[in-house]
Amino acid sequence: MGDDRNSASNKPKIRRVEVYWTTITYKTVAMYLVLAFVIVMATLYLVYPDWYATSLRRLSNALAGSQTTVSQITGNQARLVNLDGKVRVKKVNSVDWVSAERGMALDKGDLIETGSDGAARLTFADGTTYTVKSDTLVTVEENSVERDRTRVGVHISSGAVDLATGAWPSPDSKAEVSFENAVASLRENSRAAVRSDPQRNEHEITVAAGQVEMQRGEERIDLGKFEKASFPTGGPVTRSNVLAPPDLTQPLNLQPLFVVEPRRTPVRFEWRQVPGAIGYNLQVSTNSMFTKVVAERRTSTTRIEIPGLDAGEYFWNVTASDGQKRTSEPSDTHKFTLVAQGKGQEMLLEITGTQLHGNVAEIIGRTEPGAALIINGQPVPNIQPDGSFRFFTEPLARGSQTIVITGQNRRGGTTIKRVPIVVP
Repeated sequence: MGDDRNSASNKPKIRRVEVYWTTITYKTVAMYLVLAFVIVMATLYLVYPDWYATSLRRLSNALAGSQTTVSQITGNQARLVNLDGKVRVKKVNSVDWVSAERGMALDKGDLIETGSDGAARLTFADGTTYTVKSDTLVTVEENSVERDRTRVGVHISSGAVDLATGAWPSPDSKAEVSFENAVASLRENSRAAVRSDPQRNEHEITVAAGQVEMQRGEERIDLGKFEKASFPTGGPVTRSNVLAPPDLTQPLNLQPLFVVEPRRTPVRFEWRQVPGAIGYNLQVSTNSMFTKVVAERRTSTTRIEIPGLDAGEYFWNVTASDGQKRTSEPSDTHKFTLVAQGKGQEMLLEITGTQLHGNVAEIIGRTEPGAALIINGQPVPNIQPDGSFRFFTEPLARGSQTIVITGQNRRGGTTIKRVPIVVP
């Protein structure tokens, strides 16, 4: 009995185990995760401010790009078709400026700003194009597309814009440009250049083709071909005639020039005489906005040869001047392609299909992997590894058109395809 008592007293005592827990909801977990994310981002901003800003901008551009891709499907939106240098866009529903991208869709109220080396061309659904020159700020002011008429327009806060209209399906359509306290309405098949300089208090519009009606307060002025209207803020409008620009004859627009040695072969430029002109100024550029001029010549004749051009695509225009030191607006811009002649070698180039999207043509085809293609003077940027490609042209005029496709492969072989197309 004594041993039993001793053994019972020597047994370890079992202590009570108490367990405590706290219930945490999913909402609380989410709040802690958000708080941790904010702390991490704040730390990155303080430690690496440049990296933070760059990443945020890339994310914003990516989101904007995805929205642009979707909006391009909408046929009644304006879009940027050419860009060069620094060009920024501020969407109407945003407070941030983003770098412009080719093909970006534009809505009413969007702002476009070009730098000192920048230029941009935007086109509307009716075929009207606005070329925004350097150091310019414009606003998309109107973009209405209805079944029987269109209304498009921009406002120039400062800078210069050239605009051109095509043939419209309805006489009620209208293309406008406003500057200072004036509004100019262009009729179909018209071209004009507008300059607005608030600092110098100078504002003007020059008509190169067609008819323009300018409204300024209660005053209405009708301008015809080679006429200009200029005025200071609050001052009277001065109307005058301007010198006509030359008509270009050679090289033809969109013409490919095949030569054996491009740099040693001079390119011959010719244009028609302008009545009253005593001199001409020729400019050759690698882009259509002439922000990269590679050759400039003054001459008293209507022809000149320029050597030393590398193989590639070029744009050229000519201005005329008279004895009164008046200078015309630039002529129509022509484009040509200087191609190094292959050594009798052919290359694969097949056009498998074409499709019209309004007045823009889609070209579908196949070529050799690694080949370079130029369609209507524009390089084809996205040729797949197997040689297939899809390309969208710039807006085409109504009627019969011929699309010229020029190709060159790695062996120096060249070929040209001409595809007829009718724009209704």
